[in-house]
Amino acid sequence: MARSARSASGTRRAAPARGRAGATRAHARKRRTSPAQRRRKAQRARRWRIALITAASALAVAAVISVIAIVGLAARALSDLGTGLDGIGDAITDPGPFDPLARYDEEQLANAGTIVTAACDLGLGTRDQAIGVMTAMGESSLRNIEYGDWKTSGVTNPDGSPTTSIGLFQQQDGWGTREQRLDPYTSATIFFEAMLRKVPDPERQQLEPTIVAHRTQINRDPGHYAKYWTGAVQVVAELRHRGVGCGE
Repeated sequence: MARSARSASGTRRAAPARGRAGATRAHARKRRTSPAQRRRKAQRARRWRIALITAASALAVAAVISVIAIVGLAARALSDLGTGLDGIGDAITDPGPFDPLARYDEEQLANAGTIVTAACDLGLGTRDQAIGVMTAMGESSLRNIEYGDWKTSGVTNPDGSPTTSIGLFQQQDGWGTREQRLDPYTSATIFFEAMLRKVPDPERQQLEPTIVAHRTQINRDPGHYAKYWTGAVQVVAELRHRGVGCGE
């Protein structure tokens, strides 16, 4: 065993340092781990990776669900807004599914009854009766008004002249005299006679009601009357319940 040497001054000197190889082996012995320790270390690393992946997946799923929820709320809000706007229009012009007694007053139902009577007198069935009522709903809301599109919104004919539409069917001068067009029974009869000429059977029974009305009235929009069809059918049914009308 090497002993420390004394220096000239009498102090003890440190023993010479060991070689590099000996130091490396000693350090390796200190850091050497068993297989069990390495396995536990690997397992801990795997658990951390799984935990991180699970957390990331959960965050991604939550983000997707949040986006879907936001889109759903936005769509529902837009739908509610559209429904609200439609409701405003419906209260004015569009019968839709409704209780006839709640939507129309007795004067309007009486005008619808006159239209049905005129159709019956011409031998027309329930479908044609409902087409007449539907047309008057779309033209005047079943009111026998003495003015038309020209006075309310400045609508003109194709040649630029003011329209002269009046009455339940908003018929212009070419349909008859002012007195005829303002008489509910006469104006309804004029409408049905024009319908029979312009859209004869069996073609009329094969066409959509709004198209029949359009080809009779020559409305700018062929589909204008479609939204009134359900209401017209219900009004005719109510009138039949009251004893107004005729067979098929």
